[in-house]
Amino acid sequence: MSHPTESDPASPAPTGREAAYLRVLASPEFQELRHKYRSWVIPATLAGLAFYFVYVLMSTYAVDFMSRSVIGNVNVGLIFGLLQFVATFAVTMAYVRYADRELDPRSSKIREEMEAEGLA
Repeated sequence: MSHPTESDPASPAPTGREAAYLRVLASPEFQELRHKYRSWVIPATLAGLAFYFVYVLMSTYAVDFMSRSVIGNVNVGLIFGLLQFVATFAVTMAYVRYADRELDPRSSKIREEMEAEGLA
């Protein structure tokens, strides 16, 4: 999605409010917030997806290993499947801690600055 700029004559000039939002989007503080967010979320998402696809692939191509009994009727596949839930909760808890420590203070500062300008 592109934003109206001075270099695009076909775009209407931004209103005062739009220009203020564009300034916030271009600010170093907002760019740092986006960088912090993406530097955590993208690797965590890729790791979670990799873990899931390894499970699916092993269930398809390593049937003997996944059906190996561990305790009674509990097999490796069942444990691996339950670990998907554990991993999801662990990533969620880790993200909440990261957001509380790194993202929320930065976003609060940006919001406070916008509210002081009458934008929020």
